[in-house]
Amino acid sequence: MSLNIEDKKAVVAEISAQLADAQTLVVAEYRGIEVSSMTKLRAKARENGVYLRVLKNTLVRRAVAGTQFESLADQMVGPLVYGISVDAVAAAKVLHQFAKEDNKIVIKAGSYNGKLLDAAEVTELASIPSREELLSKLLFVMQAPVSGFARALAALAEKQQTEAA
Repeated sequence: MSLNIEDKKAVVAEISAQLADAQTLVVAEYRGIEVSSMTKLRAKARENGVYLRVLKNTLVRRAVAGTQFESLADQMVGPLVYGISVDAVAAAKVLHQFAKEDNKIVIKAGSYNGKLLDAAEVTELASIPSREELLSKLLFVMQAPVSGFARALAALAEKQQTEAA
């Protein structure tokens, strides 16, 4: 079913709105994937805050024109699913993890902050911990000296109590 001109404009506007705040755009081929697998992929993308959609390549090329993702336009050939995320690693992580589960999803390319990434670089991007993981590690590191100091004081107080008794 083809879209009329107004529908096409609406799709380009929606994609442009998603790209305005995005840091990462990942493109993957989905040739031969089953509907149930695509449904699982979409659910996983929603959980991780990734805008995931199968779109007409010509409409996406129009939407990326003049943006930091414009370098990716040459890679937009064939049946593609587009993952767009504000989090730098979320789109790459979701598509990479799902590609390991279902070999019919093949990561073609990506773009992060204006830099064109090939499939290997998207895989490297997916291996970086997410923002939440990094924040939790930072919090743990910041709490370690304080909790160590508290344990030392507790041990010292306990030692003095046993000596006094």
